[in-house]
Amino acid sequence: MMKSTKLALLAATMLGTTGTAMAQDAELTIESWRNDDLTIWQEKLIPAFEAKHPGIKVTFAPSAPTEYNAVLNSKLDAGTAGDLVTCRPFDASLSLYEKGHLTDLKDLENMSNFSDVAKAAWSTDDGSATFCVPMASVIHGFIYNADAFEELGIEAPKTNEEFYAVLEKIKEDGTYIPMAMGAKDQWEAATMGYTNIGPNYWKGEEGRLALIAGEQKLTDEQWVTPLAEIAKWAPYLGDGYEAQAYPDSQNLFTLGRAAIFPAGSWEIAIFNEQADFKLGAFPPPVQNAGDECYISDHTDIGIGMNAKTANTEAARTFLNWVGSAEFASLYANSLPGFFSLSNETVEMEDPLAKEFVSWRENCKSTIRPAHQILSRGTPNLWNEMWNVSANVLRGAQSPEDGAKQLQDGLAGWYEPQQ
Repeated sequence: MMKSTKLALLAATMLGTTGTAMAQDAELTIESWRNDDLTIWQEKLIPAFEAKHPGIKVTFAPSAPTEYNAVLNSKLDAGTAGDLVTCRPFDASLSLYEKGHLTDLKDLENMSNFSDVAKAAWSTDDGSATFCVPMASVIHGFIYNADAFEELGIEAPKTNEEFYAVLEKIKEDGTYIPMAMGAKDQWEAATMGYTNIGPNYWKGEEGRLALIAGEQKLTDEQWVTPLAEIAKWAPYLGDGYEAQAYPDSQNLFTLGRAAIFPAGSWEIAIFNEQADFKLGAFPPPVQNAGDECYISDHTDIGIGMNAKTANTEAARTFLNWVGSAEFASLYANSLPGFFSLSNETVEMEDPLAKEFVSWRENCKSTIRPAHQILSRGTPNLWNEMWNVSANVLRGAQSPEDGAKQLQDGLAGWYEPQQ
């Protein structure tokens, strides 16, 4: 008995002196939907972290993007999820926090490197808790074939009038489909159509917050006009665009058959790899020269800690590193088109990524309008925007009818809009 007590005391003493080192001797697994990024995590990000923290081994274990939410929820419920959880913005992650699956990280030292706007996507409505470290946003605009533009003697448009003149000129020439976008995968019409150009009409955050407050309606002119604009795109999208899927649109552009691609900046790495022509980009055109410009600069990805992890200290060490200037620079340059949300200055190398991020200097940033609060009920406003945007794009619904469907759906469950 005495001997075992002495051994226990000796073990306790040893733990007391080396507890930190031993606690850092851990293996962490990251859950994610970004299976495209597997190589970057394995070859760049994880080695950089492990070089500074040799006691912690990290594994990146992604699921298919479309299955991620369901897979993650079932793993969390079963207690089999990884230590670290890649977070989608707003309500999907807020729900995980409210169910006790994610922990509050507000006291993490490097959380101070992010603005309240950056943290809003992963905070409670009242801002009292922040449960994921912000990693990146994506910026929306238009990517174009710069060789085709040069060949046709056209420049990137700045106003709506110039935009349609460019489309008309490309159409008249006949060498290229003016713009590659389909209506089959509805999210494409909503994300790279309606909420790409829309902020110039509803004035970004001003309109988005007014919608949440019930001070504007989706049937107001500034919300209907961008739907009317995407309806005007139809003659420039090529034959059969109504049944064209998102990968078809990507292929039309990268194979050099279409001149313009309404885009999210996540396309940059793929297009750099697949296109054998020079690429350019322009922000959503403003209505009139000299108008204030707005861009959809959407908080897209963060990372949090599984509340049931057995490796709390190691997980917090990793998350604090994700909040560092080193990670911000590594991530933004390994994945051009995913822009750091850190207050740290990040120098980027990719010219197209530099072009997208330069718009932040002159234009006001906003996020997609349906993502915070307004998609909590049924019908889900973001899913409705998919449906309506695609219907309007293919001429199956008028912009006014589409806007009424959006407004009626939201007013059906959201009290400030009743």
